[in-house]
Amino acid sequence: MEYERRQVWENQPVPTPRMPDPVREAAVRAVLIGSVALVETVVSLLLAVGHSWLSAPMTLLTVLTSVLAAWAVLDVWVTRQVWNQRDGVVSSPSSAARALRRERRRARRQHRTRARAERRTGPRNDRRVGERGGERAGERVTERGGPRPGQRADVRAEAPGLEARGPRLPRAHGA
Repeated sequence: MEYERRQVWENQPVPTPRMPDPVREAAVRAVLIGSVALVETVVSLLLAVGHSWLSAPMTLLTVLTSVLAAWAVLDVWVTRQVWNQRDGVVSSPSSAARALRRERRRARRQHRTRARAERRTGPRNDRRVGERGGERAGERVTERGGPRPGQRADVRAEAPGLEARGPRLPRAHGA
């Protein structure tokens, strides 16, 4: 007669996916702290019923442990949110998170290429006529030789619409 060896543990398909490791660690920590808080509560109650002098310090310790248990539960929630934000992209073609990430990447790429193009055509390629002795000293000119509209060496390049605010005043120290 042959006996089949049965395994002690059988994996069965579960509809919900397994929790990520950091979240599971935080959850186990919260359950352990919560169970200690419950045991302390029962001990504190029994000491109070028995009119023991230990009931007062035990009650204070129980309150402290309850606050710690609430903090541990909050840690589980925060860890879960952080994990979902960093690594929670569902790997399916119709995933909304995946599409959002793709859009963000595309926008970052476009922003970088625009910034590179602006750097190439920006003030680096300009030359100052005043240094070589030409028209007005300090006036910026483009490679074609004409001054840029509204740009001079003594005026900083500012955001559009900044002129409407009035003249710039010097800042006070520490402000």
